[in-house]
Formats: sequence, C-alpha cells, structure tokens
Amino acid sequence: GVVPGLDESKIDLKGRLGPGQMIAFDLETGEFFENYDIKQKVAQKHPFGKWIKEKQTLITKQPMSGKRVFDDELSLIRQQVVFGWSSEDMDMQIADMASTGKETTFCMGDDAPLAVLSEKPHVLYNYFKQRFAQVTNPAIDPLRENLVMSLDMYLGKKGNAIEEATEANAQQIKIESPVLNENELKMIEDSGRKVARLSTLYDISKGPEGLEAQVKQLQADCEQAVRDGAEIVILSDLSDGGISAEQTYIPPLMAVGAVHHHLLGQKLRLEASLVVETAQAWSTHHIACLVGFGASAVHPYAAMEGVRAWHASSRTQTMMSTGKIPAISVETALTNFRESVDAGLYKIMSKIGISLLSSYHAAQIFEAIGLGSDVMELAFKGTVSRVGGMTMTEVANEVASLQSAGFPEAGVKALSNYGFVKYYTGKEYHHNSPPLTKTLHKALREKNVDQYKLFQESLKAAPLTVLRDLIDIKSDREPISIDKVEPVEEIMRKFCTGGMSLGALSREAHETLGIAMNRFGGKSNSGEGGEDDKRFNRINDVDEDGVSASFPYLRGLKNGDLPTSQIKQVASGRFGVSPEYLMSASQIEIKLAQGAKPGEGGQLPGQKIDKYIATLRLSKPGVTLISPPPHHDIYSIEDLAQLIYDLHMINPAAKVSVKLVAGSGIGTIAAGVAKANADVIQVSGHDGGTGASPLSSIKHAGVPWELGLTEVHTTLLNSGLRDRVLLRVDGGLKTGWDVVIGALAGG
Repeated sequence: GVVPGLDESKIDLKGRLGPGQMIAFDLETGEFFENYDIKQKVAQKHPFGKWIKEKQTLITKQPMSGKRVFDDELSLIRQQVVFGWSSEDMDMQIADMASTGKETTFCMGDDAPLAVLSEKPHVLYNYFKQRFAQVTNPAIDPLRENLVMSLDMYLGKKGNAIEEATEANAQQIKIESPVLNENELKMIEDSGRKVARLSTLYDISKGPEGLEAQVKQLQADCEQAVRDGAEIVILSDLSDGGISAEQTYIPPLMAVGAVHHHLLGQKLRLEASLVVETAQAWSTHHIACLVGFGASAVHPYAAMEGVRAWHASSRTQTMMSTGKIPAISVETALTNFRESVDAGLYKIMSKIGISLLSSYHAAQIFEAIGLGSDVMELAFKGTVSRVGGMTMTEVANEVASLQSAGFPEAGVKALSNYGFVKYYTGKEYHHNSPPLTKTLHKALREKNVDQYKLFQESLKAAPLTVLRDLIDIKSDREPISIDKVEPVEEIMRKFCTGGMSLGALSREAHETLGIAMNRFGGKSNSGEGGEDDKRFNRINDVDEDGVSASFPYLRGLKNGDLPTSQIKQVASGRFGVSPEYLMSASQIEIKLAQGAKPGEGGQLPGQKIDKYIATLRLSKPGVTLISPPPHHDIYSIEDLAQLIYDLHMINPAAKVSVKLVAGSGIGTIAAGVAKANADVIQVSGHDGGTGASPLSSIKHAGVPWELGLTEVHTTLLNSGLRDRVLLRVDGGLKTGWDVVIGALAGG
C-alpha cells in the first residue's frame, strides 16, 4: 500500500474516494466520518430548504415579446452601427440563431487579421481568445453530459463563505439563463431588492482621453451605489431613441471588468451583482466574455431587436412562405435566439471543463491578444496578455470610429459589411482569398515559377495579418552557397499535411493527398475519420493511361503508388481505429485538440455523410456526427502516458505524436507530454482549418502558433527535454518564409 509496514489485522476499513467525495477525522473525539456522514451533518445543521423556499426569488423564463424597442428601422441600424455590428452579424448569426435555434456553423479556419492588426474597427471582445482544456483536465461533452451542466445564476448580496450561514444568505434572485428579455429584467427591478441603474454613455466632447476618466467615474458611482445598499447594479447603454451624435460609450466589456475589479479592491464585490444591458452583445462569445469578466446576467436588447427586425423583413417572410426556412412566430424566433446562446455557453464552458456557469462567472478564462498594460490593469487585471498592444486612448479611438460611422453626413441607411467572416472585394483582407488561391493554382497547374513569385509577392505586400508578419530575420552570419544547404528532396520529407478527415475532404482529395505525399517521402494525415483498408497496400494495376481499376476515379496514377496516410489519427470518436489501421501507420497521432475549435470534438454535417463515409465511421448516411471533445476520458499526464504506451506496444515501429493547440500554459503541458514518452509534439495555431465548427469557435478560441511554439520550445529547453521530441508546427503556413520562421521559433 501507500504506507508500508502496516499490520493488516488492525485495518478496519479500506476504500477509495470517488469524484466529489470526502472523508474527515476528528482528532479530539477520535471519530471518523465518511462522505455521506459529513454531508448529512452539514445539511442538517440549518433548515436550508426552508430558507430557500421562503426567501429565494425564482424568476423563470418569461414569454418573449414582439414589441419593438425602436420606433423605426433606421434607429435600430444606427444603434447597431455605433456598437460595432456588421451586415454579416445580421445575415449569418442572427438569421441562423433565430431560425434554427443553433449558432452559425462555418468551415475552414480564421484567415482574417488579428483584431489588433486589422485595419477595420473591432469590438473589444475580438481581442480575447477563449481558453480550453487539454491533457491536465478534460473538457466536458456538452451534448452527452449536459445533465451535469447548468446556466443558473444568482443575483443579489452573497454571504461570506467562511462565516456561519444565515437565513439572509438565501435572499437571492435565481435566474435560469444569463440572457434576459425585457420582462425578466423588469421583474428583477421590481423584485424588492434595491437596484441601481448606471449609464455607460457619456459626452463625446470629452475626446479619446475621456474614456479612462469616465471608466473611473463609473467605478466610483458603482461603489457609492453599493455602499448605499444596492444589491443589483445595471450597467446600461440604452437611452430613449438610441444613442445620439453627441454621445459615445464605454465598451460594455470594459465597463463590467473595471467595475468588477474596483468592487473587489474595495471588498464590496459580494454585496451586489452586475447586470449588463447593452447593444454590443449578439454572439455566444460576447455573452461568455461579459459573464467571464463579472456580469451575472445580460440583456442584449439590440440583438433581440435585431431578431424582431429580421423576422419582419420581407426577405425573411418570403423564405418562410416558400419553405426555405421554418415558418415561425417572432416570439419563437426570440426563444430560438436565447436557446442558441445558451447552447453556445454550454459549449464554451465545456471546453475548459467547467459544468456550472456560476463557476465560469468572473473566472476570466481568456487570453488577450493585442491589449496594452493600461487597459488590462484597469479592467482585466490577472488576464494573460503576452504581446501588449492597444492603449486606453487607442481603444477610445476605435469606439469613436464606430460612433462616427453611425452618424454620416448623408445619414445611415444600412449596416456595413466589414468582411470579417467571408471574403469580399474591398473589405477585410483574407489570406485565403480567391484571387490569391487562383494565382497559386495557376502556378501549380502550369508549373509557372513567375506565377508562384507573384503569389509570394502578393503575400509580402498584404496587410499585417498574423504575428509573424511583424518579425524580421536578423543574422550576423555570412551567407553560404546554396550548394551547402540541405537538398530540397530532404527538406520535403519533413513536410506533413494537416489532419483532414475523409468526410471533411472528398474521397478523391483525401486519396490524392496520400499518394502525392508518399511519392516524395512526406506524410499525409488521415484525420479522425478512419481510412479504407484497401488504401493500406500499393496500387499495382495501373494501365498506360494512369488509371487503376481499384481507384477508377483517380487519374495520373503510377504502379507502386501508395494511397494510405502515413500519419493515422486517434481521436475521441475512434472512427476506424483498428489494429490493422494502427499497424499501417508510420506515425500515430493522438489528437488532443484541433486548431480551429480547441476543446471540441470533430463535427461532420449530415449532408456530407454518404454511404461510403458512413460505412467507414460505422454510422448511417445523412446523420450529423459530432464527436465528444478529444480524449475527454484523459484526466492527467499519466492517462496520456498510458495511451502513448499502448500505441507503442501495438505498433513498435511507429512514432507517436501528440497534437496540442497553442494557448497560455502549453509549455508545461508539453513538458509532461515529453516525459510521457511521446516522440513528436505538434503545436497547432488557432487559425487551422476544419470541415465544420461553430463560428465563435473558429474566431475566438486558441492563440497564434508563434506564441505556442516559442513557449513549448523554451520550456522543453529549460527542462532538459528538448532533445527527447521532434517539435512540429502547423496553422496557415503558405511559403518558405513561414517555414523558416517556424524553424527559428523552435519547430
């Protein structure tokens, strides 16, 4: 046992603690208490049930109302423009959430510039990336394990956890979702608790320098309100008729974060709850940020008004009448919107392994990319921000640019399309844009070096997009002859494709990649969708036209071609994972996270699943497949070490790689992975591709690989572990420049 030399005859009881269990031993009385005894003793100490029944106020979800907040459409559009909305937000996110009750699903990766590098104005939420679990604690499956999750929140004064409980501690308001409609907000204001309403609007004449002063004034006002007995403080940017040309605003995320930290500093935080009423909240990421930095509830009035406007539009009514989207009432559309946000919050919490929104509340489980120390210190103290960036004045200027867009000389007529999600000519830059892709395709098809140089020059001349665009290579060494450089054939052997499953890619594309990579000694990656066993052997029936009877849909084949993927991926779905599958690999990759959606499992829409793909995945055609989060049965490095050992045992000739996604703290995780006897560690950036994913995951989870790779390399080097593993990187690599930067960073 753990303690050697014990006399077994003196042991009365043996056992082990399960999840959430405890034991206690009273040294004075000699009593030993087991899990149930302890909890029963605490539960019977006071009449908790009676207190809650008599003192707690439960506000259930109230019916939605179709009544409009703004008198005319242009007032709503102006409000949305000023608070950073684009037409994509209405046409994609609001439309999808209102019509289906689900968040927008998108594909590929995030190829737009980071918010801090973008030439377009961004809302403050876009500077924050969601953090996620990998290895050291498991993500939760929000679909199959939803029973243990809850969005319940409690508003009002909270008791001191280390003091004796009293009846007064139960005098709180319980809500079932942090997303409030107008009726629920009014019920909170009429609940009998003292409520203070503070405006986050202020006079635009104070200029960019006025933002910081206004935030500090808001902190002081909130502190005074709480000292005067307010149990609920509503931070609101709503005014009659909407914001005026003479007004600007404190970004709601900054307002709630700054007030939260100020009340903490004054030891008043448990005296009151914060509620945010704002036009600048319409996606799951926005609500998650507000709750994560201190808000207990949010009333997204412009988003709900946007749903009403969407429902009333002639385009929507035509689509309903023709059966293109479900014919629903405006009340149902509003309910769908809230349900989609709730489902998105479950997914965001599940990524980091948190089951209760009350635990996620004010936990600040984000990493900032592009915000300076003055901003972080004022409103987001304790949150990681490794590269610095925007000052308070620059944030104010960004708000001012949005405000001015809402009041042009000719009058606002419609939402602008910034092109943050899809590529549009003249809008936000995308480094996977059709013009660039056409140039690359032409270079490859025609084997035209000049076209490839044009592709390279186009990337060099492009706007700043990723962190490595800010890097220049400096060397004190003399250039050497190219004859002394490693031959191109050897360099190409080091290349691998990203993990792309059969299903995300077509059968033809997946097999073509395998054949091409095998021809020059590189490695293609199967992804998590399994692989047809007929691909494990070389093709030997190719005729003089380059056609094989075994693969009749492929062209340009040669006898001896090998269509298999040298890297076989093992993910949570375990699709196609068999002894034969593992034995066909030269490398087995444990997928612990995916760059485009870290903390989530694979997702394949039903329309992509034909009979062939369904057979490989042991499923049925047309059924949407969403895997559990990658290896959410792995609770520790020890569990991962066991899986690595098992894979080494079944195929001793194969290397085992572990795929991680860049995020703060990845270096410590990578050190554990190296000690667990992995042969390869792959660091993926946040901008990786995917066959399907919630849009907020693509845009707002994970960080650039430049940060992750340097952290992993440095940690392994300092720990004496760097020589144990091969370090590999992926995410938006396009030219030799990207490869060299990756190598210099440690890959």
